[in-house]
Amino acid sequence: MRLPQSIIHSLFVRTVHFLTIGMAILLLGMAPVSAGAATSQLACTPTRVGFGIVVVGQTETLLVAVTNNGQSSVTVSGITVDNSEFTTSNLNLPLVLPAGQSVDVNVSFTPTAVGWTGATIKFSSNASNPNLWLEVGGEGVSTESVTASPPIVSFGQVAIGSSSTLPVVLTNARSWNVTLSALRTRGSGFSVSGPTIPLTLGAGQSVTLNVTFAPQSAGMTGGRLFVSSPGLVIPLTGTGTAPGQLTANPASLAFGSVQVRGNVTLMDSLTNTGGSSVTISQATVTGAGFSISGLNLPLVLNPGASVTFNAVFAPQSAVNANGGITVGSNASNPALTVSLSGTGTAQGQLTLAPTALNFGNATVGTNVSQTSSLSAGGASVTVSSASPSSSEFSLTGVSFPVTIAAGHSMPVTLTFAPQASGTASAILSVTSNASNAPAQSMSGVGVAPAQHSVSLSWADAGSGIVGYNVYRGSVSGGPYTRINSALDATAAYSDNSILAGQTYYYVATTVDGNGMESGYSNEAQSVIPTP
Repeated sequence: MRLPQSIIHSLFVRTVHFLTIGMAILLLGMAPVSAGAATSQLACTPTRVGFGIVVVGQTETLLVAVTNNGQSSVTVSGITVDNSEFTTSNLNLPLVLPAGQSVDVNVSFTPTAVGWTGATIKFSSNASNPNLWLEVGGEGVSTESVTASPPIVSFGQVAIGSSSTLPVVLTNARSWNVTLSALRTRGSGFSVSGPTIPLTLGAGQSVTLNVTFAPQSAGMTGGRLFVSSPGLVIPLTGTGTAPGQLTANPASLAFGSVQVRGNVTLMDSLTNTGGSSVTISQATVTGAGFSISGLNLPLVLNPGASVTFNAVFAPQSAVNANGGITVGSNASNPALTVSLSGTGTAQGQLTLAPTALNFGNATVGTNVSQTSSLSAGGASVTVSSASPSSSEFSLTGVSFPVTIAAGHSMPVTLTFAPQASGTASAILSVTSNASNAPAQSMSGVGVAPAQHSVSLSWADAGSGIVGYNVYRGSVSGGPYTRINSALDATAAYSDNSILAGQTYYYVATTVDGNGMESGYSNEAQSVIPTP
């Protein structure tokens, strides 16, 4: 049965009066309206709602569960409120509640004036109790007696297994003393610590509370900090995230066989597979011959981010080597280890044959070549460079670096190109990962080139002739090219611009006083010796 409005009002009045001496929550836990409510098919939990003290113009929202306790479904057809300062969340009506099911309804209080006010919320349905009554009430005040800074505490993302603490400053906004009688948090993972309660704040005085969020599961969590007796409610929010975790890809590095004095580099990567950032503070390497590069520490990896680095194996002796890279961080696995393995092998032997080369005489301006070979024995050899000590000698036929397999040879060509006459010598030095460093001596003699000229003469053509032109060709019968820059006044000419080993063909013409030139004379041949 429904209580008369006057009785309900008096109940709320007595409860509000009781709140002023330290109750934290208004009207919760009071006896049911009637004995029949306990067996009602449609019921509310809680059976009454008290909002306590709310600043005028602000809104406070509480949750009410409407439950079908019967054996058959119930259709809720309407929800009405007889006081506009109270509202309910919009439900898609009509709403069918199966037997044993509940629906959550948000009930909000927004006071428009100072003082206590109440209302009745009616749920209409086809239940055995077709009209379900929910009594609500609250008190509007002009200002908060105690203010909080910040008014809302947001922790952001916090990894599961860790915690975050933020300060909240409470200030007495009244001109008289205010006593804080109790502190309480609601919401998973939230807690509060600070001064001993009860605590009296003088006018304008402040106190700092420490609010902590230690998430127990992933996802956003909401809560509240209740400060009694001023009835201050501070919203709390935070998001639990999976803790950061480092993984290595690959989880181990095998370098295989590497010759002593050689090295092999492999790449690895570290990835944060967790839900919060990870700070990598150090990376240490154990094992003879192993080292790393490319990690600039400390560094922060956001969720899903990766960093790559290089691992190097440079054995100093022919042994099996094992080691590891230990990565220190604030991840859930604070010491991640990447195992390392490799085998140092004996160095190969390099042979340069012959050990000496004599190029003999070579005319300056020409070159002479001979063939040599590089051979690897015992193990493969990587030759990184080879160079003679004199610019008059050169090596061709190979591009460096080059690897010669064990038991194999590689031909190379060495060339002597003297730049001046006289004896020349050099040493061919080879750089490799072989256990030895072979060298080859080279020598040769530069010979100055022989000087040749062709002297031409012919019978004087007599009077009327002012000069002669001389022509030269490389093929009998021409074509010919004139080689004198001006008319030759005599019946003779010396050709000094010839090359050894060539054959030349010459003709001459006459030119009279009118500039008329005769035809070619008979052809003369000259074979130039070598050199």
